[in-house]
Amino acid sequence: MSNNRFLHQAKRQKNDEFYTQLADIENELRHYRAHFRGKVVYLNCDDPFESSFFKYFASNFNALGLKKLAATSYAGSSIAGEQLALRLAPAYKTEITRVDDLDGDGATGLSDVRRLLESDPSAVTQLEGDGDFRSAECVALLEEADVVVTNPPFSLFREYVAQLMEHSKQFLILGQQNAITYKEIFPLLKDGRMWLGNNNGGEKWFRVPMDYDIKTESRKRIVDGLKYFSMGSINWFTNLDHRKRHEELILVKKYAPEDYPTYDNYDAIDVNRVANIPRDYGGAMGVPITFLDKHNPEQFRIVKFRKGDDDRDLRVNGKEPYFRIVIQRQGA
Repeated sequence: MSNNRFLHQAKRQKNDEFYTQLADIENELRHYRAHFRGKVVYLNCDDPFESSFFKYFASNFNALGLKKLAATSYAGSSIAGEQLALRLAPAYKTEITRVDDLDGDGATGLSDVRRLLESDPSAVTQLEGDGDFRSAECVALLEEADVVVTNPPFSLFREYVAQLMEHSKQFLILGQQNAITYKEIFPLLKDGRMWLGNNNGGEKWFRVPMDYDIKTESRKRIVDGLKYFSMGSINWFTNLDHRKRHEELILVKKYAPEDYPTYDNYDAIDVNRVANIPRDYGGAMGVPITFLDKHNPEQFRIVKFRKGDDDRDLRVNGKEPYFRIVIQRQGA
């Protein structure tokens, strides 16, 4: 690999290194507890020494009724390197099939997991390769897994999701909201092969390497000597069913032609806010992409994304509103 290409790859890896906070994981995972009983859970982008995903599943191993927990880390993690006082930390595989009360407090939790990892040399082993989720070692672990949960590299989101689909895996992952607009991702949302989770958007803070460049001060925090970066519009993507997905969107607006202009190049009305979807209109409607956070497939069907009959962006009086998802009421 040329020096130039190596530098670009290293920069991309560093820019992808966001560690999700435990509170955000707990707030989301509480909606899926029944999905994990008796399952093999794989965290394929998670340093077992640093990942809050690993901490969550390991400390709740018995409560969730897991069959097995596996995690793999990527060599070269700056955060892992800081923890281990190394510039480049090796890639590790961690596998747990049981958690016992090793600290004698009458319960099982993270302290018992720490004792297990310290006492069982087979629980944590170094990988032969670099721990990339596309490597043969990681794909082998993926094939054994029932459910994959992680925060994958955002720059590789398309490729990451394609791998999950290829191997027909259940998953719960984080991604940027604009991933909805990717040509590889939107058809999966449209066809009901994946959907959004519960706690989408809002302000989520991710731990990043100390030398990560954050230009906007309001999006930076230093807490106890650790650096955090706030990324807006981060969504959970999943194919695990949850209750919110079946909640009916309550609509209060009534349709009036003067309030809902028709597109120049498609037979649908433009709705500028999800809250303004008319309750009494049966035709096609273009709505903001934030609609997907409220989408109930029993209430609406997704028709298409962004383009009109002329294969150009939807337009109203010659102007193009921000990306629209065209929906229609079920049964209309």
